[in-house]
Amino acid sequence: MSAGTVDPRGVRFTAAVTSAVLALGLITTSWRVLAAQTALFALCAFVGMRSNPWGYMYRRAVRPRLPELPSEQQEDASPVRFSQGVGFCFAVAATIGYAAGWTAFGLVANALALVAALLNAAFGYCLGCQLYLVFRRALPAGTP
Repeated sequence: MSAGTVDPRGVRFTAAVTSAVLALGLITTSWRVLAAQTALFALCAFVGMRSNPWGYMYRRAVRPRLPELPSEQQEDASPVRFSQGVGFCFAVAATIGYAAGWTAFGLVANALALVAALLNAAFGYCLGCQLYLVFRRALPAGTP
């Protein structure tokens, strides 16, 4: 697997674990839980997908038990990294909301991030990836 591609099964695995963390944040309204998830989103979006501990767990414990994924079924990592950036923005908003005592604001931002993660985990539908494609279409041709 090249550095520019990801295993979509790993992305869904990571989304499932992220959903659990976001659900815990929603239940507890803890800014600490959301701050931890914010850091994970930041690692993926700004450092690289391989720095995610859930991805590491997938690569070490789950992927070896699955059949090899043909290269044509691997996905471009750029939309996934972009979606992690979108998740980062919502997690930052939720963290700030919870920490500042703006619980309703934190709950809404947390719930929106949770819905997006659940859609990816359960159905393989990545809202952030779709948003990435919209932005790419809006850019002038030849823009990197």
